[in-house]
Amino acid sequence: MRSMPEKPIAIAVHVTPRSGRDEVTGVRADAAGADEVCVRVTAPPDGGKANKAVCKLVAEALGVPKSRVEVASGHTARRKRLAVDAPAERVDAWIASLPRC
Repeated sequence: MRSMPEKPIAIAVHVTPRSGRDEVTGVRADAAGADEVCVRVTAPPDGGKANKAVCKLVAEALGVPKSRVEVASGHTARRKRLAVDAPAERVDAWIASLPRC
């Protein structure tokens, strides 16, 4: 039996669509001082294509199925909040391993 959190973990991301490649570039502090993961995707922001690419990229980085990552808020903005159905320890370790950008 797998261990799942009671509710999804929230991750703040800053997305750059139409980039040269799909990648997580690092983590930075937002205006309030909270960590924000920087993500670049090749997909355009048309029809949710960039959102799907972001969810897929984050899911791959965390080693979870893409169905366990979704955009919770900021669907049309560069700054988004993702809901991730994964153990908090895994998410925290991943964010801590990212370089500062």
